[in-house]
Amino acid sequence: MMKAFAVTSPDGPELSEIEIAEPELSGREVLVDVTHAGVCHTDLHLRSGGYDLGSAGFLSLLDRGVQYPLIMGHEIAGTVRAVGDEVTDLQVGQQVVVYPWLGCGECATCLTGNENQCPVKNRGLGVALHGGYADAVWVPDAKYCVSLDGIDPEWGATLACSGVTAYSAARKVSNIPADHPILVIGAGGVGLTAIATLHALGHENIVVVDRHDGTFQYAKELGATKTAVIGDETNGSDIGEIVGEKPAAIIDFVNSTQTSKLAFDSIRRAGTIVQVGLFGGELRVPTALTVIQQVSIIGSYVGGLNDLRAVVDLAKEGKLPRSPIATAELSLDSLNGVLTAMEDGRSRGRTVLVR
Repeated sequence: MMKAFAVTSPDGPELSEIEIAEPELSGREVLVDVTHAGVCHTDLHLRSGGYDLGSAGFLSLLDRGVQYPLIMGHEIAGTVRAVGDEVTDLQVGQQVVVYPWLGCGECATCLTGNENQCPVKNRGLGVALHGGYADAVWVPDAKYCVSLDGIDPEWGATLACSGVTAYSAARKVSNIPADHPILVIGAGGVGLTAIATLHALGHENIVVVDRHDGTFQYAKELGATKTAVIGDETNGSDIGEIVGEKPAAIIDFVNSTQTSKLAFDSIRRAGTIVQVGLFGGELRVPTALTVIQQVSIIGSYVGGLNDLRAVVDLAKEGKLPRSPIATAELSLDSLNGVLTAMEDGRSRGRTVLVR
């Protein structure tokens, strides 16, 4: 039996310790001993059972097929404990980061490496399937285990969500000329990684705004050219003054009712808004202005397997500076404490639980 920490019902609020049977492996299946597990804001939605949709109501995870008890944890690094009889490209004892955003694995979308966009089925580790808040995690195919090759696993774990989400979002504005301004809303863990990623991809005009300035110095070290604190009264004209002109692209890592409206009111004509955050709410915009201004609004949810491989390569090449990481013991008390601090707004940057 293996020990794990699980949400026992969709109304939480705290996790409990449970035991699960160790799986018998076959084919290309892998069992990874978890040494590092990152804590993500998405876990709060899983713990509370869904997402705020504004006037559209509440998106219940039960209605999306999520089953409880659920072992969360989708930022997973560890060592390979065992492999199935068809695995030849992975060795026992190898240190890996696990790609968690699994789809059906068989449709045309999945076969291109974009399982996060699978139209058939969500099998995400730590979301639909048991994740990394456990002694070990079952992985259905060895291809989802990406070798860390010397990358600190404490940081490597965060690449599975923070890293791949930031890279996927940055890639969606890769057509923006290097000197044209890109606005990043939210300088938390994922936002900081996006700043570093944009800089690594050659962007030279990265403006960052947040309600707090606690991470601004580090944002500048990662490549931000300007930073500013914003509040409820900040409007599109204010953003224009902060940036010096209307942004060519805006990546919103908060994506609340307030920030999504601010992004729409701030973007230049024919600009691109990438919505990443899952804070909740809704976007109400004049439909005629969307056409006249030729605004592109793109939803960006995590990233594909190829995105994770690209992020790991950037890290290995030294082109992606390590984000600030707080650590805690991978235990029930630590996990509940970290989630509560995150919910109360007392957590900045990423936290990784270490065994």
